[in-house]
Amino acid sequence: MHKLRKCSGFATGLIAVFLLACPHVEWSQAQAQTHAAAKKKAERKAAAPKGAPERPEERTTFTAQDEDAALIAGIPDARVWGDSESGFVRLLPPASGPWLAISGGGSDGAYGAGVLTGWSEAGTRPEFAVVTGVSIGALIAPFAFLGPRYDEDLHKNFTTIGAADIFEDRMTRDSLFDYWPLKRVVEQRVTAKLLSEIAAEHARGRRLLVVTTNLDAGRRVVWNMGAIAAHGERGLKLFRDILLASSSIPGFFSPVPIEVEANGKKFHELHGDGTLTAPFFVVPETMLSAYSSSRLPFSQLYVLVNSKLGPEFKMPERNIPGVLGRSIGVALTAALRTEVMLTYVGAQRHGIALRIAHVDAAFDHPSRGPFDGKYMQALYDVGVAAGKKGAAFGDTLPEFSMRGSSSQQ
Repeated sequence: MHKLRKCSGFATGLIAVFLLACPHVEWSQAQAQTHAAAKKKAERKAAAPKGAPERPEERTTFTAQDEDAALIAGIPDARVWGDSESGFVRLLPPASGPWLAISGGGSDGAYGAGVLTGWSEAGTRPEFAVVTGVSIGALIAPFAFLGPRYDEDLHKNFTTIGAADIFEDRMTRDSLFDYWPLKRVVEQRVTAKLLSEIAAEHARGRRLLVVTTNLDAGRRVVWNMGAIAAHGERGLKLFRDILLASSSIPGFFSPVPIEVEANGKKFHELHGDGTLTAPFFVVPETMLSAYSSSRLPFSQLYVLVNSKLGPEFKMPERNIPGVLGRSIGVALTAALRTEVMLTYVGAQRHGIALRIAHVDAAFDHPSRGPFDGKYMQALYDVGVAAGKKGAAFGDTLPEFSMRGSSSQQ
């Protein structure tokens, strides 16, 4: 267990940087797609938030002690540290039932959306007591939490958008790209009506949890999204900010400032991609340990991995983006494998029925760049078929072939 965590700690420190860059194409292809969509982006630019400052204001200085005491004003149960057993216990649901954890994976989130839809069509999809999401999984999680009536929304989210709906090829003060298009998409899809329905399910005893990484503390934060949803208009802004933060790739996208209070003052924390500290999230890892006295609060767990788990052959270009992108893509896959193995071992130890779904290694549809519509539609269709057949989730540890795929795309 210790060795697994040691490996995972190294890998997860890198994986977020390349999540939105499709792992199936070279960076030059992604750039080509971005410039090809320039006209579309220019049209969208007119709808971008006006008056946004080019240089964000400097933040109020705060200490580690302030951070430890920090709370969201008016929503004391909004969050806990994701590495704290005692904190996490406070989030546990009174409702019983299976849990669903949804991983990051960029445009490969189309697979998870497809699996959920196919599962609904098969009539065997359960109601989950808890749904957790990280990065692209955080954007899927609210719709998965509310059940099959939102399957069409998931379908549209992954088959009607492209790279121009996610980012603009323009540097900001603290990022290589401007994510104003993604922010607008989140605002359009995450409505007051959606939040009212999430709040109602929270009141029934179910829980929706999303992970971000607090860049100031260097720690994972688990957000209690149902409790936040119950706070109306104020909760709506925070809810949207958390989803955006969980998907904000460090260096590529700007971190999201979130206002907190502690020791009589207000200040802004910076939150970024949840995959920096969790490829997917179930419980604090210490709860899976053989030395933990905690009893896991579920007996059935589904993990939906929006990625392949085996390595793939590909010759990176001899430039910084090519080599860096390829290296971090490899780290992503390694981190996911490690987290899957850690979760499997913990589930076996505690007698938990674990089911794992992931993109089949045989899937080889070509992609022209990040968030390519045809690629996402093909992957979505594969997920739907697997969900309908009941073949998406396996009850054994996936076979991790270290030889990987011999195909070069």
